[in-house]
Amino acid sequence: MWKDKNSGDQLLGAYEITIARRREAVFLMLVGIFLGSLTMLNILGTSKLIDLSFTVFDLEIPFTLTLGVLPYPITFLCTDFISEIYGRRRANLVVWIGLILNIWVFFIVWIGGLESVFPTMEGTDSGAFMRIRSLTLATVFASMIAYLVAQFCDVHVFHFLKRKTNGRHLWLRNNGSTLTSQLVDSVSVILLAHFFANAFSLKGDPKAYEQLTVYILSGYVFKMVSALVDTVPFYIGTGMLKKYLVLGENNEIGG
Repeated sequence: MWKDKNSGDQLLGAYEITIARRREAVFLMLVGIFLGSLTMLNILGTSKLIDLSFTVFDLEIPFTLTLGVLPYPITFLCTDFISEIYGRRRANLVVWIGLILNIWVFFIVWIGGLESVFPTMEGTDSGAFMRIRSLTLATVFASMIAYLVAQFCDVHVFHFLKRKTNGRHLWLRNNGSTLTSQLVDSVSVILLAHFFANAFSLKGDPKAYEQLTVYILSGYVFKMVSALVDTVPFYIGTGMLKKYLVLGENNEIGG
């Protein structure tokens, strides 16, 4: 039977195109989840405090989380996936895109509350929006600084550990980078939100530092537990994605 001598090259080219499309689709999915989670945590922010205090042997353990902290571990899981599969360059690019998104959210929330630009319709209640607006504007600056420092710390520590272990011990770079960066984030976002934005209305409170410490430790413990728990899905997800994307164990897509 006669065959086109170029048919093998054409099939190979079609296969490469399919793999390239898979890689970009997975990248966009990870970026989408990252940016969606980032938007939620910025808008929710300190709008609500969740009291999860508990008692152990008649000793009350204070444990209070801000609502915005709930989607935060997902952002670090996404950047770890991107760092492992797509490399440091793309991971840093996503961090910068996240910063631009923070600024965009700030701008939309700010301009939406300018009655001279968008006057409130008579008979409507804009109190809920204005409450969220005031909290968002009060904390977004602190969030942006903490976000930048923590995310770049996450990417840097991840690749530092990857170089030091020659690509081995995936669990170490996943947990090491996340735990370090989330400690930085927990401390910086709470202190900045309090001292520069007065988001917790604790100024003048004699127990302010005690309460801030509870917020910091509670947030960090939550993130730490989340980071340890996500080690298993990170291992499984990395293996499945590298197989799906036809990528060697210690290779990165780059670009």
